[in-house]
This record gives sequence, structure tokens and C-alpha cells, in this order.
Amino acid sequence: MFKAIKELYEDAKNINSKDPASRSLLYVILLYPGFHAILLYRIAHFFSNVKFKFIARLISQFARLITGIEIHPGAKIGKRLFIDHGMGIVIGETVTIGDNCTIYHGVTLGGTGKDKYKRHPDLGNNVIVGCGAKILGPIKIGDNVKIGANAVVLKDVPSNTTVVGVPGIIKK
Repeated sequence: MFKAIKELYEDAKNINSKDPASRSLLYVILLYPGFHAILLYRIAHFFSNVKFKFIARLISQFARLITGIEIHPGAKIGKRLFIDHGMGIVIGETVTIGDNCTIYHGVTLGGTGKDKYKRHPDLGNNVIVGCGAKILGPIKIGDNVKIGANAVVLKDVPSNTTVVGVPGIIKK
């Protein structure tokens, strides 16, 4: 229980430090839909892990209703995720997100409809995903990657690179 509270505190501190518009930690906890989405995701993820799938989905749908951010309870999200202006974000069931990532509004971490089991992308640590970007399919995004606004990424991306365009082109 204390570990979960500590992780949420770290999430809030991370958001407060990364967002220049934040006024205080309390401001983040009370007013940031990205923080609320992460909080409710962590509760839903707990229920998903203990096989209470209906309750998990109910919580995730409630979170979607109040925040505009859809995170499947089966997704695996690391520490200190910052969702900035999160409206329209979709994070699929088999997504994994590493630590210290930033995701802007309108991002889809989704599937292509062609895969059955692992359908969604894996993001490494310290990844920044620009607004409107689409990362689709069971692909791997390395550590320290920056994905530009509205990029469409359909292939693996190595660490320490930037991806821009449609389809995504890797820039070193």
C-alpha cells in the first residue's frame, strides 16, 4: 500500500517538475487529468492482475469518461509517466511503457488489427511522444527516443533517435 502511494507521489512530483504551468504538487493532484488517469489506471491494473477484469474495465471506462484518456487496465506502465493535455490518448491492452516517459494529447499506442496476442507497442525509458502521434503494432521503441507530432510509427525505433513524418522516418 505504501509503495503504491509512494509511486503516485513520484508521479505527481514528476508532473510538477516537468510542467511549467504547474503551480504546486497539490495543483497537480487536484487538477491534472493526466494524474487522475494514472491514479485510476493503477487501481484498475491492480484489479486486472487479481483477475477481477469487470471491475478493472469499469474503473478504466470511468477514468476515460472523466479524463478523456483511455488506458486499458492490462497495459504495463512504468514510473513517472507524464501525460500532458491528455485528451484523446489511447493506450492499448498489451502496451508497455518504461520509466520517465512523456505523452502529449491525441496519441494512440494501438494495434493494426493484424496481430492476435502482442498487439501494441513497447516504449523504452525516457521516451517523448508528441501530440497526435500514432505508434501502431507490436513494435519496440528504444530508450531516449523522441517521436514528433503527428508521426505515424509502424516499425521498431532504435534508442537515442528521433522519428518524424508519415510514415515515421528515423533521424539520428
